[in-house]
Amino acid sequence: MKFSSQPPPWVGKVLRTVCKAYLVEEIEGDLQEFYRDWLLRYGKRKANQLYAFHALKFLRPYAIKNCFKSQKYNSNLMFSMHLKITFRHLLKHRSYSALNIGGLAVALVVICLISLWIRDELSWNSYHSTRNQVARVLQNQTFEGNDIQTWRSQAKQLAPALQDNFGDHFDEVAMASFPNELTLFIGDRVIKKTGLFMESGAPRLLDLDMVVGSASSLDGFNSIIVSASTAQACFGNADPINQTLRVGNLPEFTVSGVYKDLPNNSSFSNLDFIGSWLLYEKSLPEWLSWGNSWFQCYVKVNENHKVHEVSEVIKDLKFNLMAEDDGKRFGPKLFLHPMNKWHLYSEFKQGENVGGRIQYVRLFGVIAVFVLVLACINFMNLSTARSESRAKEVGIRKAIGSGRKNLIIQFFTESFAISLMAFILALVVASSLMPFFNTLMNKQLIVPWLQPWLWIAGVLIVLVTGILAGGYPALFLSSFKPIRALKGNSLSAKRTSNPRKVLTVIQFTVSVALMIATIFVFRQVQFVKNRSLGYSLDRLIMVPLQSEEIKGDYEIFRRNLLGSGLIEEVSSSASVITSTFVTNSGFQWKGKNPNMQDEFVSIRVDHDFGKSMGWEIIAGRDFSKDLQTDHMAYIINETAAKYMGIEDPVGAKVWRGDEGVYTIVGIAKDMITQSPYDEIRPTIFMMEPERLNYAYIRLKAKADFSRSISTIEEIFQKHEEAYPFEFEWVGDLHEAKFGDEERVGTLSGVFTLLAIIISCMGLYGMSLFVSERRKKEIGVRKVLGAPLLNLWATLSREFVLLTLLSCLLASGLAYYFVLNWLRQFEYHTELSIWVFLASAALAMFIALVTVSYHTIRAATVNPVKSLRSE
Repeated sequence: MKFSSQPPPWVGKVLRTVCKAYLVEEIEGDLQEFYRDWLLRYGKRKANQLYAFHALKFLRPYAIKNCFKSQKYNSNLMFSMHLKITFRHLLKHRSYSALNIGGLAVALVVICLISLWIRDELSWNSYHSTRNQVARVLQNQTFEGNDIQTWRSQAKQLAPALQDNFGDHFDEVAMASFPNELTLFIGDRVIKKTGLFMESGAPRLLDLDMVVGSASSLDGFNSIIVSASTAQACFGNADPINQTLRVGNLPEFTVSGVYKDLPNNSSFSNLDFIGSWLLYEKSLPEWLSWGNSWFQCYVKVNENHKVHEVSEVIKDLKFNLMAEDDGKRFGPKLFLHPMNKWHLYSEFKQGENVGGRIQYVRLFGVIAVFVLVLACINFMNLSTARSESRAKEVGIRKAIGSGRKNLIIQFFTESFAISLMAFILALVVASSLMPFFNTLMNKQLIVPWLQPWLWIAGVLIVLVTGILAGGYPALFLSSFKPIRALKGNSLSAKRTSNPRKVLTVIQFTVSVALMIATIFVFRQVQFVKNRSLGYSLDRLIMVPLQSEEIKGDYEIFRRNLLGSGLIEEVSSSASVITSTFVTNSGFQWKGKNPNMQDEFVSIRVDHDFGKSMGWEIIAGRDFSKDLQTDHMAYIINETAAKYMGIEDPVGAKVWRGDEGVYTIVGIAKDMITQSPYDEIRPTIFMMEPERLNYAYIRLKAKADFSRSISTIEEIFQKHEEAYPFEFEWVGDLHEAKFGDEERVGTLSGVFTLLAIIISCMGLYGMSLFVSERRKKEIGVRKVLGAPLLNLWATLSREFVLLTLLSCLLASGLAYYFVLNWLRQFEYHTELSIWVFLASAALAMFIALVTVSYHTIRAATVNPVKSLRSE
């Protein structure tokens, strides 16, 4: 039998792979001599086994290649080489590097600021570990025309009813007043602080961190717990426990606990104190019923139950317990609104939650993504635009053995290096802009330098940005064929220009769409601001009347003010004229539909209210002190007149329960006393001097402001010794209603400007590249006599067409989103065509200015310089 004289080939492969090269030949030679001898003595199978066994014995440390050390050395060398090439390239092409780094840095500044803002918004109420179980009890009431309104306010009977009927569903149930800025009296000292009155479960329900005291510190009849800063302000370094203080006109409270100040992103951040509900309740009228929704109700749902399940269980409780006269006809439905949704999901329409601030979180999140995409487009555009100048580099490197993988790594290294430098620059800029941003957004944000999540997020942003910005250029540039690249015809002009055009159109489409949207945000705010108020804000101030003394002396106080010669008119009302939330129902009049479920905003005023407000009586007359019967008179607004359906309301009789019969003596022009974005509601003005809490004082036009205020304060202090003098401009109270929309508009404007700057940086770089690439063409045209204007038009035509296309696409995109945004307001501006045309014209002007610098510069260069060398 014949045997193959060759040993197993796999053994040789193993030796050549693992052993050092200079030992392989000697080992294989010796083993093959032994193999021939083994083959004759033992046969093929035994010889193969011995050959493999002795070969493996040679695999000892001294003979094995140092593979890992070699790879590590090569890896480090390659990485060092990539970095050197990257920085040499960035330094050589400083203009392009500055555009790329600057564009990405601007985008990352936007992302840093928006991310910090969004994180703060999403973390709202995270301080309270009970936020998923704590809820506020809300109610839906259905009025005329199936108008469903959602109220936060509740009757004071609700908490005991919940405890009695569904006590096993809750760990805590607590009634509370609405928070208000109140005066604290500590001995002879007076301090203004914001607080509320709540039942004893408040510390447990709100998960307060008690510095002194315990979760049961509010159990006492006259107990009060205060924040740490309030304790310091009231008592200094003295022990606050068992100290006494008065809150407004209430009896003395005893401090029984101190809790840590709540953070800014808590719904109770301004809560300086919590007073005992038991003492507060004693000051309330005894006649309050289920129909008087004046308070709040908070619950903490038991862990064995779900908030939405309990919400369904309690929905009919109020309806079942209230009497017909308390407003049962409105069909109140209770439900729970959990704490984790208070901040971002606070708006309700027709009884359904329609969001709230979450829309701004989404909006700015989208803007941040768009701005980053714009910056990445800049990078991709400039990288592919310069592909011809880098084609020879790619060709040479491929010709000397560099593989495509190595080239891809090189281009990604450049991308990541630019992203890293942009991120570091962005952090520095964002930190310096933080005070401005906080003022703009009414926040107290900081750059959390020591937080690990910032640097983890930074690494992710650099990676994502590097991949987004460098992915396409890396794959694109590394695909060049070396022969064609070295010949100078690596790719067709169409293949390089079309992607750049698409990306440029995307850039300007986003920028112009943001520009249009921002203009409409400002137009909406201005449109509502210009809406007729129905009264005059000019020189009108509001002074709170807090004590019974000044309320009792009100007429003397008013006469003294008018007698000073500095005051034009003085009046009073029960509520702040810019925030009238008290409503009443159950009114009856001749011809009223018996099935009508009426509701009127009710404003209690004095005889002179209309004179000081400057309202306009369009039918009938104003209130008069000379007519004793006016204490049984009403003045209604235009909306109420239409709402009641009376042909001639003046002189009509209106009654409500056993309160007597009132006469409508006048109709006032509609006044905006609630949200300026909503329709005006039916309103009744009635005389009720004993419930007047605010004085409205209109200063004379020519009176010195400082002197007038000093005089008012002096007269005020004569009638009010306990409370300090305070006043507010009514105009400022009205302007505050536009705060959120104005902040959104301003921030959108800033981000839009940055988006336009980023787009212009890309356009600037593109025009620089085009002018350099076409300089010989420009030289030939100049030699042939082409005028400067013709050369400028030739170079700018492509950019103008791209910008025009962007404007058309942006107009359609902005129209869709702006229309949907405006529809959420009952009173809103129209979609004017001039805004779209003006935005397009502005975008075109910006694009032309951006590209004109390089086009005119290229067109004015001496053609001899352009044509001198190849």
